[in-house]
Amino acid sequence: MTPLQPASLQFSAEGVPFSSEYGDVYHSASGALAQAEHVFLAGNGLPLRWQGRETFVIVETGFGLGNNFLATWQAWRADAQACKRLHFISVEKHPFTATDLTSGLACSGAPTELAEQLCSRWPLPLPGMHRIEFDGGRVILSLLFGEAEQALQQIAGRANAIFLDGFAPAKNPQMWSDGVFRALASLADSDTTLATWSVSSAVREGLTQAGFVVEKTQGFSGKREMLRGHYRANRPPLAAISERRVLVIGAGLAGSAIAERLAARGFSVDILEAQEDIAQGASGNLAGAFRPLPSKDDNLLSRITRAGFFYGLQHLASLQARGHEVLWEPCGVLHLARSADQERKQQTVCESLAFPSAYLGWVNAAEATLKAGHTASFGGWWFPRGGWIQPRSLVAANIAAGSARIRLHAGLSVARLRREAGAWQALASDGAVLAAAPQVVLANAHDVRRLAEADWLPLRAARGQVSHLPMAQLAPLGVVVCGQGYITPGIGGHAALGASFVVDDFDLALREDEHAENLAKLGRMLPGMAGELGSTELEGRVSLRPVSLDRLPMVGQLPAVTHGDGFNLDSLPRTEGLWMLTGFGARGLVWSSLCGELLAARMCGEPLPIESELAEAMDPARFVIRPPTRLAFGTE
Repeated sequence: MTPLQPASLQFSAEGVPFSSEYGDVYHSASGALAQAEHVFLAGNGLPLRWQGRETFVIVETGFGLGNNFLATWQAWRADAQACKRLHFISVEKHPFTATDLTSGLACSGAPTELAEQLCSRWPLPLPGMHRIEFDGGRVILSLLFGEAEQALQQIAGRANAIFLDGFAPAKNPQMWSDGVFRALASLADSDTTLATWSVSSAVREGLTQAGFVVEKTQGFSGKREMLRGHYRANRPPLAAISERRVLVIGAGLAGSAIAERLAARGFSVDILEAQEDIAQGASGNLAGAFRPLPSKDDNLLSRITRAGFFYGLQHLASLQARGHEVLWEPCGVLHLARSADQERKQQTVCESLAFPSAYLGWVNAAEATLKAGHTASFGGWWFPRGGWIQPRSLVAANIAAGSARIRLHAGLSVARLRREAGAWQALASDGAVLAAAPQVVLANAHDVRRLAEADWLPLRAARGQVSHLPMAQLAPLGVVVCGQGYITPGIGGHAALGASFVVDDFDLALREDEHAENLAKLGRMLPGMAGELGSTELEGRVSLRPVSLDRLPMVGQLPAVTHGDGFNLDSLPRTEGLWMLTGFGARGLVWSSLCGELLAARMCGEPLPIESELAEAMDPARFVIRPPTRLAFGTE
C-alpha cells in the first residue's frame, strides 16, 4: 500500500493557491467562490434542483481546498426550500494538512464561519472514506482519499449532480481519464447533471462515450466556455423506505445506534428489549477499550475498525455537543506485543503503513512503561486518540438523543416475528402483538438467528468474563493497555480487566478459573501490576457476545434465499422490511456507531458512509453468496 502524499501549499505570483507538482492553480484568480457558483452550482441548475427533496447528492472530482463544497454549503444554507439532507462526496489524491487548508482558505474568499468548521473537523491524511457531518447532520461531507478512478468505484450511492473539477487535463490526465468518466456514469441515473470548466475535445468525447450528453455554455470570467450535461440513460434511483416507522429488537449498543441514526432521519422508532433495562448484555460492561486494529496489508478488518474508530469519535462529539453525556476518556491506548518477534512485526506494520503518528505510533518497552506507569514486558502500538468508553452510557445517550422519536419498551420478550398486511408484528409467547411496523431491525445479538429463522447464519455466542480489579489495591493506570486481553484505568473505583472467550457457553455465572486467566494475561502485559490480588476475591461480570465466522459485523437486509447460485449481492432477493445489525464480537464500541449509520443509510437509499467494498464485507448475505466451508470460530 502506497501512503498518501499530502498536497504542498504554494502560491502563484498572483497570490492564488498553486500546485508545483501539477503546475496549475487550484482556482481562478477571479475568485474561487464566484467560479464555484457559476460553473458548478449554476451549471448543475442549483439551487433550484435540490428544492423540496428529502436528499440531494453531489459527487465531485478533486476536493482541493474545498471551495466548491463551501460555496455549495453556503447556497444550501441560504435556500429556505433546500433539501433536508445534502450529501457532498468528493475524491482527493493529495489532501492538504489541516494547517495548509486553513492557510489556503484564508485567502480564497471562502465564508469564514464555514471554512473554520471545515478546518476544525478536517481528517488525518489516511486512505479511505471520511464522513463529516455539519449543521446537525443535515450537510454530510464524505471525503475519499486516494486515486480518483479507484475512489469513485468505491462510492455506494447515486449522484444527482456531478462537479467535474481538477487540474487541467494536460497537466493531470488521470483525473480526466475514460475510467473516471465510466466510474461517474455508474453513479448516475436519469436525473443526473454534470458541469465542468473544461471544454477539451478529449473531455467532451470521453463523457459522451461514457453516456453523458454535453454542451458548451458561457464560461466564467476570462474563460469563454464551459461544459454542462446530463446522463442520457434511463436508470431508476435507488429504492428508499417511504413509511418511516421501524421496530428495533434489542436495547444494547447495536439497537441504540440504529435507533438514533434513524430518529435523526425522522423515523419513529420503537425499541423492544427483553430485559427490564437497557444494556443488559455485553453493552452493560463496566468499560471497554476503544481503538482500531492495524495490519501490514491494511486488510478489511483494519479498514473497518479504522472507519469505525473515526466515525465513533465524531459521534461521541456530536452526542456531547447535543447535551447527552457519555462516560469516556481519550486517554490513549497501548496495544502491547506478546513477544520480541511480535514487537518486530508491529514495528514493520507502522513502517510499511507510514500512517500519521496522531493516529498510530510504535513505542518500545521503556516508552510503554512510561505511558502506562507500570513495567511493560514489551513495546507496542500507541493510539493517542484511543481510550475507554462505558458502553451503557453510550446506549443511554443514543436513546436520549432520539428524544420523542424513540420509544423504549423494556421487559418485552419477542417470541417470534410475523409479516402481515405489509407490516412486521412482534409477537409474545402467547401470540399477542407487542408492536408492529413496516420495517424491523434485529439488533439482539446472537438471538437474531432465532427471530430471523436463519439457522444457516454463521453467528455464535461467545461467553466473556470481565474481572473488576479494586483500584485501592493497584497503582494508578493512566491509559488503556491491551494485547493479551485489556485493562482500563479506574472507573468508579475499579479497573475492567478482560476478557475470556468461550464459544457456545451460555452460563452467566462468574468462574474463578476465568478470573485467574484474566490475571495471568495482565501479568504477561504488565508484570506485577495485580500484586497479591487473587482470583477468589474478585468481582466481575459475564456476558454473551455475538461472533460471526469471519469476525466482521453483519449489517444489512436479510436474504430471502439460502443459496446464492446465479446471484450477486445486488441481485440477491431480500426479505422485505427485515434488517439486521449484529456480529460485533468484542468490538461493539468501535463498530456500533458506524454500523448504525451504515444501516440507516442503506434503509434510506442514501450514499453509504464507507467504501462499497467494506459495506459488502459486512452484508449478512455474504454467507449466501460465498457459503462457509466450515464453522470453526476459534478464539477472539
